[in-house]
Amino acid sequence: MIAFAPFQALLDSIGWVLARIFDLIPNYGVSIILLTLLIRLILFPLGMKQIKSMQAMQAIQPRVKDLQKKYKGNKQKAQEETMKLYKEAGVNPLGGCLPLLLQFPILISMYAVIRAPVLAPVDGQSQTYLVKNNHLPEDSALFKDVITHTNTGVLIVNLQCSAAQSGTQAQLKDTAGQPVQNGWALQDGQGNPLPYTSIGTLDCGNSPTAKIPYFLLLIVMVGTTFYQQRQMQKASPPGAASSQQQAIMKFMPLMFGIFGFQFPAGLVLYWMVSNLFQIGQQGFLLRAGHIGPDALDRRIAEQKARAADQPEKPAKKGFMAGMMERADKARQQSDGGGKGGSSGRETGKGSQPKGTSGSGGTKGGPRKPPPKNQPRPKPRKPGGTDGS
Repeated sequence: MIAFAPFQALLDSIGWVLARIFDLIPNYGVSIILLTLLIRLILFPLGMKQIKSMQAMQAIQPRVKDLQKKYKGNKQKAQEETMKLYKEAGVNPLGGCLPLLLQFPILISMYAVIRAPVLAPVDGQSQTYLVKNNHLPEDSALFKDVITHTNTGVLIVNLQCSAAQSGTQAQLKDTAGQPVQNGWALQDGQGNPLPYTSIGTLDCGNSPTAKIPYFLLLIVMVGTTFYQQRQMQKASPPGAASSQQQAIMKFMPLMFGIFGFQFPAGLVLYWMVSNLFQIGQQGFLLRAGHIGPDALDRRIAEQKARAADQPEKPAKKGFMAGMMERADKARQQSDGGGKGGSSGRETGKGSQPKGTSGSGGTKGGPRKPPPKNQPRPKPRKPGGTDGS
């Protein structure tokens, strides 16, 4: 449990903010909308970076495919040229992943906070439930409304109900899978008694027509999910997305619809508002020219202009630059090793420096005396022969 302490602190912090917003505006739906907008504003810089990086990676894919075709028989060369292209475009393949990973804890926290607490029977105590998975302040008005299932609607939608439960008086289950009993005593996570009693059903409507607003909310959520993906697809050049990516983009909104059918309407509302914010964010980047069909060429031109303005300043090495440098060193070592071996063999053949004679003397200089214990050659007499 200690390992999850920071995450639990994040959950409790978001729950505290939601409760404070509810104190100012005592409407559960409006409070969820305002909290969603607040979180998206905090994550706005990360969201901008994620959108730009992901769109740049999609836009550069046709050029990467061209390089792969050009150097089909040389994988090392294809990788080097791909790294060079990434560097020229100022694109980091991991640039869109990190901001997304940083947002995941917030998204999971929103799910945990908006989801209603669950009740667990207390061992050894009859007719008593322990409130679990609660991240709202227990002295807040929002906690009282959530635990007693009152004032949790917006318009005619009970945000604690799902589309699957709509139009019915939904029976709640405890952690043991048994129906929650009405009127049992409640305790907080530390076992302290709470001034409320349990309620076993959710009022999600009494007729088939009560299902309509729940399904409309679900349809809008799925539609906004599809539209934001379609918006990014139009911003990319033709051929940027593979057939697998296109299939995923069509399949994901349907998956969210299946999940949303089982989720409380409050979570569907949160996801819908988050989608609308994302659509507006992407639209802003499109109008500003940061993403779109021509954004990649503009980005490459800006990188070259920046490099020309600061020719003497060493560029800060990033992840891709480090990989390119290591690849260049490996290639130079492999090339240098082959040349070094051949030059060493040629040197070992007894070649001599220019300007030296085979007898060890230097042209035009004094001759070296012969080694000791070696007889000197007799001088030849003019006009005669040796020994005659």
